Amino acid sequence: MTDFLPIRGFDHVELYVGNAKQAAHFYDRVFGFRPVGKLGLETGVRDRASYYMQQGNVRLIFTSALSPDSEINRFCALHGDAAKVIGLEVGDVEATMREVKARGATVIQPAQGFEDKNGVLKTGVVRYAGDCVIKFVERQHYRGTFAPGFEPIQAFGSEAVGLAAIDHIVTNVYLGEMNYWAGWFERILGFTQLTHFTDKEISTEYSALMSKVMENGSGKIKLPINEPAEGRKRSQIEEYLDYHCGPGVQHIAMSTKDICKTVRMLRQRDIDFLRVPDAYYDSLLKRVGNIEEDVDELRDLGILVDRDEDGYLLQIFTQPVQDRPTLFFEVIERHGSRGFGVGNFKALFVSIEEEQRRRGNL
Repeated sequence: MTDFLPIRGFDHVELYVGNAKQAAHFYDRVFGFRPVGKLGLETGVRDRASYYMQQGNVRLIFTSALSPDSEINRFCALHGDAAKVIGLEVGDVEATMREVKARGATVIQPAQGFEDKNGVLKTGVVRYAGDCVIKFVERQHYRGTFAPGFEPIQAFGSEAVGLAAIDHIVTNVYLGEMNYWAGWFERILGFTQLTHFTDKEISTEYSALMSKVMENGSGKIKLPINEPAEGRKRSQIEEYLDYHCGPGVQHIAMSTKDICKTVRMLRQRDIDFLRVPDAYYDSLLKRVGNIEEDVDELRDLGILVDRDEDGYLLQIFTQPVQDRPTLFFEVIERHGSRGFGVGNFKALFVSIEEEQRRRGNL
């Protein structure tokens, strides 16, 4: 079938935060994102400050308000520091916005061009789950620092940890909404369902969740959607929804070519990761077959492994990166596998429930 909405890849993720300067410093010193550009008072923008950070092909924007009467502050008061914008690069924003509007998308910002001496950047914005939006970006005619209004930052930055690209972005929604948003992706963006995980596959004796993974025609964009399932106790998705105060981005998965090196550097910078029981590694090779990595090193670093018909993957999940048990990150290295680590879900759920128990939220 013809892909009626060609998407070139993830363009960026913008997070609304309480203090953009401090957030930028954290993601520089800890995650190794290089400061590239800034928007704010110095560049003629009076209502907000934004920092543009990059590592590999991952672009993160951290934005905070400069006045109390701001949608940014209202967003942060409700959700904490959280992802607001999922940016997707397209070749023609005007055609994209005509297509998605005709298919029923709620348009927040119609196709619009923003120009400075470096060219024209075109964007269009549609509503997504909760307070999140999807922004379509056409940037082939723009040569500046991310977008008009941004000026380059002359900063060396910390050593990168090897994060190369956004692999997928996961959204949590309320019970009963997963099928709606899966259908929305099919109808509005022309996505198809790559896989579906039921509460039988993702569960413990206490809690469960269900998930559908949606991808675009090229397979470059993968956007899983989680919803809670009925259980004896409150699931991790319900905990997220309670503290995020509604649906939103649960985690951003970023790929690396050397996960052991990446995780080792992140641990040295005091990033906390979820940890599965050591017994997980006792039967690892029996479960997944031969792999290139040393099992003892994987055990030491807490890296998980799973295999499907296409190959295997290695993955690890950080703890939430703020006091609210909401947004976290995944580091993933793929060796052919197109999956999401379904063989690790049981072990991960047990580990997450232990953290919920420690917080008094199970």
